Amino acid sequence: MSFVYQAEVRTDMGKGASRRLRHADLVPAIIYGAAKEAVSVTLDHKKLIIDQEKPEFYSDVLTLVINGEEVKVKVKDIQRHPVKPKLVHLDFVRA
Repeated sequence: MSFVYQAEVRTDMGKGASRRLRHADLVPAIIYGAAKEAVSVTLDHKKLIIDQEKPEFYSDVLTLVINGEEVKVKVKDIQRHPVKPKLVHLDFVRA
């Protein structure tokens, strides 16, 4: 199974910016590893919440399309809301 997501680079940082993103149904995330600089991005919550229920989401290599460039990543960490069925933040490591 192939997972492909459109991601946008995030310029606003901090708690308030993350809250605004979550309110707009977006999920803040970070991509790091492979001796490259970390990149903060945003992803669509609706697609992620559906796909994260599949076991392949955690073991397969995912593709993030950032400004037309494909980046292969694996899920490293997911933070979920303690009560609501919402994703709060994702960490990806480059594959």
